[in-house]
Amino acid sequence: MATTRRDVLKLSIMGGAVALTGATADAALAGVPAKGGTDTVTTPITTPSRLAAKNMPIPFAAAFRRPPELIPYEQGWDPDGQPFEKYCLTQKTGTAQIARGLNTTLAGYNGIFPGPSIRVEQGTRTELRISNRLSTKGLLYPDPSNTVTHLHGSASLPQYDGYANDRTAPGKVKNYQYPNWQAARTLWYHDHNHMLTAQGVYSGLAAYYSITNEQEREQLPQGEFDVPILVSDVMLNADGSLGYNDNGHSGLWGDIVMVNGVPWPTMKVKPQIYRFRFLVGSITRSYRFALSNGAPFYVVGTDAGMTPKVQAVSSWRQGTAERYEVLIDFRKYKPGQTVELRNLSNKNNVDFANTGKVMKFQVVEDSPSLIPGSHSIGSIPASLDPGEHPTKDSGGLDTMSLTPDMAVAKRILRVQRKSGEWTINGETWDTVEKSNFTRCFANPQKNQVEQWTIVNESGGWFHPVHIHLIDGKIIGRNTNGGKPFAWEGGPKDVFYAGENESVTVLMQFDTGKHEGGRYMVHCHNLVHEDHDMMVQFAVGDLNNNDPINADKPVDETEVEGHYASNYKASYPEGT
Repeated sequence: MATTRRDVLKLSIMGGAVALTGATADAALAGVPAKGGTDTVTTPITTPSRLAAKNMPIPFAAAFRRPPELIPYEQGWDPDGQPFEKYCLTQKTGTAQIARGLNTTLAGYNGIFPGPSIRVEQGTRTELRISNRLSTKGLLYPDPSNTVTHLHGSASLPQYDGYANDRTAPGKVKNYQYPNWQAARTLWYHDHNHMLTAQGVYSGLAAYYSITNEQEREQLPQGEFDVPILVSDVMLNADGSLGYNDNGHSGLWGDIVMVNGVPWPTMKVKPQIYRFRFLVGSITRSYRFALSNGAPFYVVGTDAGMTPKVQAVSSWRQGTAERYEVLIDFRKYKPGQTVELRNLSNKNNVDFANTGKVMKFQVVEDSPSLIPGSHSIGSIPASLDPGEHPTKDSGGLDTMSLTPDMAVAKRILRVQRKSGEWTINGETWDTVEKSNFTRCFANPQKNQVEQWTIVNESGGWFHPVHIHLIDGKIIGRNTNGGKPFAWEGGPKDVFYAGENESVTVLMQFDTGKHEGGRYMVHCHNLVHEDHDMMVQFAVGDLNNNDPINADKPVDETEVEGHYASNYKASYPEGT
């Protein structure tokens, strides 16, 4: 039987994991969740990092930092009167100091992790020009560093949605077009290269992107008091390089927790109300966040925007790629007081000595903000108004107004592990590839509403399932008395299916001005996605907007001359 690229890649990844971590039989990760297991595994005898004690980062010793914000190199108006902004990014290697006294090589947007944040006004179209200047050999695998960029949470055309086989090779450039018509929300952009997504994101290809509008600015803290919190975990080799072990395609659990690329930082906060945009960028680990003094968080936003009702919670569960926006009220604290953000963890994580810590807040004296446009709010709101639905004139509905009687179809997605592969309804992305990318799980029409139930039949595993394109409303769970959890009161695009859980979601297939095409559904445990837990659906004609061929990457030498000069002038190396 002929050997396929898929077979070769799987073998190279499995072999590379051992070499990269220096793993032996007794040093492999202990306590990987067993089939059918349900308990959190805490503090195995061995840890995945190979660092000497003198190099291991110390919790709360480093200062918190925000990712830099990217500015457009060009702005203007389209012929139809729509504003646009153009941005440039380069995927390249860079270095970070995660371990004490050692450098770690990363592959990041502009060579940093997280990459530069992008913030755009609702209704402003953006063009994101991404140049792949990575090596012909990946950091964590021998294959070329092909990349695919997915703007997670955007209702993009299929050819700009980060379709897993729409690869940009080293030396190539792709212009991604984003409509940004959706309501204010926290998005993120990350690598989505099939079978190597986990390694790409873990190496550093991840960053924030947000849409803002007048309603969001009036109701929630801004500027200094609007804080991105990208939480991830990592394991390092003795020399500070990235270690990698996906434990037989089960998952990767690092022993170093980072916030915005900094291990266990301390953030100085003023006695004000802060808004924190939590994004889990770990490739496997899920978290249950809580404050050390038991103080509440106030949930004001979920994946796809503001929540109609503000909900107080003492903790919440968050998996890879989910976004939760919460308020923390520091007004009652005195300067000098501290409070820790902790991780209570969830079933079937592998936890180590310090993975229960995330970061520390240190309260300081109030003072004028140095960030333009900064303002907090005077009290915790009871409710929020996201404004009119942006596509209501063409049949778009507010996600949280959807009701089961609107659904024209009800579907079930069963997530399982079969013959060593992670599957959805018994199928994988290999099935899609062998069908010449025509095999679809569903084919709703534009603006139709459907009800999907995700059923976790994989035993002792949890799966954050991401459905591209849509915003969904959770209407039921087989746990929690059949209701959504308290923190799930807003629109979402990632749905945490815990062990033996089912979650039922209503969604409208609103494509805005375009007519749709093919989109992916996959587990956002990125190891599961790569092996091979991904299928697709099509909105309307599946031949619309070919996601691989409609707008292919081009050689960097073919890009117009002003790109290079504008990029160099606007974005010096490393920024």
